[in-house]
Amino acid sequence: MGFSYMPGFGNDFETETLPGSLPQGRNSPQRPAYGLYAEQLSGSPFTAPRGTNERSWLYRIRPSVKHTGRFKGASYPMWKTAPNIGDHELALGQYRWNPTPMPSEPTDFISGMRTMTTAGDAVGQSGMAAHVYVANRSMVDDHFFNADGELLVVPQVGALRFVTEMGVIELRPGEIAVLPRGLVFKVELADKEARGYVCENYGAKFTMPDRGPIGANCLANPRDFKTPCAWFEEKETPCRLIVKWCGTFHVTELGHSPLDVVAWHGNYAPYKYDLATFSPVGAILFDHPDPSIFTVLTAPSGEAGTANVDFVIFPPRWLVAENTFRPPWYHRNIMSEFMGLIHGQYDAKEEGFVPGGISLHNQMLAHGPDAPGFEKATRAELKPVKLDNTMAFMFETRFPQMLTRYAAELGTLQENYIDCWAELKKRFNGTPEGDWS
Repeated sequence: MGFSYMPGFGNDFETETLPGSLPQGRNSPQRPAYGLYAEQLSGSPFTAPRGTNERSWLYRIRPSVKHTGRFKGASYPMWKTAPNIGDHELALGQYRWNPTPMPSEPTDFISGMRTMTTAGDAVGQSGMAAHVYVANRSMVDDHFFNADGELLVVPQVGALRFVTEMGVIELRPGEIAVLPRGLVFKVELADKEARGYVCENYGAKFTMPDRGPIGANCLANPRDFKTPCAWFEEKETPCRLIVKWCGTFHVTELGHSPLDVVAWHGNYAPYKYDLATFSPVGAILFDHPDPSIFTVLTAPSGEAGTANVDFVIFPPRWLVAENTFRPPWYHRNIMSEFMGLIHGQYDAKEEGFVPGGISLHNQMLAHGPDAPGFEKATRAELKPVKLDNTMAFMFETRFPQMLTRYAAELGTLQENYIDCWAELKKRFNGTPEGDWS
């Protein structure tokens, strides 16, 4: 079955599955068509400015109050929430991991969530968490919503199907999806197993960054973001709803599916984006631009130009700069950088950073090209070169990212990562030419 999408970022959409199920000219008629219930889902305070005011009206078979009963506690010990400080003994450092192993036991998207870092404070609605998910089983009768933040999902292995109360998103590696705070969904696997990355954003919603002097075009373009058309299921069988709220998990039993929205309109909705449609901009004469030039989405903070979270990618692109060290330069940064690799090779790390892997460079900890990458870049013929078959990304935040015990004790942690810089030689010898022997 194919599913339809509506193009545009932040648009005010309208969509219906049955003719006339979406009211026209009003939001809450006395008796909605088909005996549906009108319900508003608010993603912002009622009085937020127009540019940031987000809400959708849903027309559903049952109101959401019928999709919850008495809750009881649930346990997902691998999913941690900020603040989560001091639960391991690993010393400060630059870290890198090999891919997270696939599970051997039946594991769905929610139970397969493994938190690597947390930052900020979920209750204070600031900061983020970086997770890896692994799964080998679909969620059939289990459903989930997250009251703590929105989820940005980056598949690395295996296609997924997000069956949400506002429509269905089919997602493959090379695409991303954003699921708003409070949205009910379940995740089905299109392949035998799946792995990927998740940014749980506790702060302001992701939006497109301002382009500034770049102007109206390039980077991510609004029409390439796709929001699903309405879809519903009328399933009268036992189901469960799992809720994440202030770092705790709760579950309630239902006698029916909560995915029963027949029509909806508004601007608070899930969406997906194909990373291949990102149009990179770079230096065409000399020097290396800041990596912020590759920002796809940003979640702003209260401080101008300082993001709660940035989602940055490093896509295929041409390198043409003259007399320039072309890989990312050596750096110490007030922002904290969690990186993953979807496929290919990252140009600043010739060895050790593999698809499915992770690196973490926390604020003010030095990082940059490894020794082989430096040698290659400083001796290369500076002709136009295309970086192809590559897609790395970064979750970058203004907050320090705290490792979880799971991450600190994970067997895939590369104990020798720091050694990737060991062979960087002293080139200074007092002469302008330096020692390049």
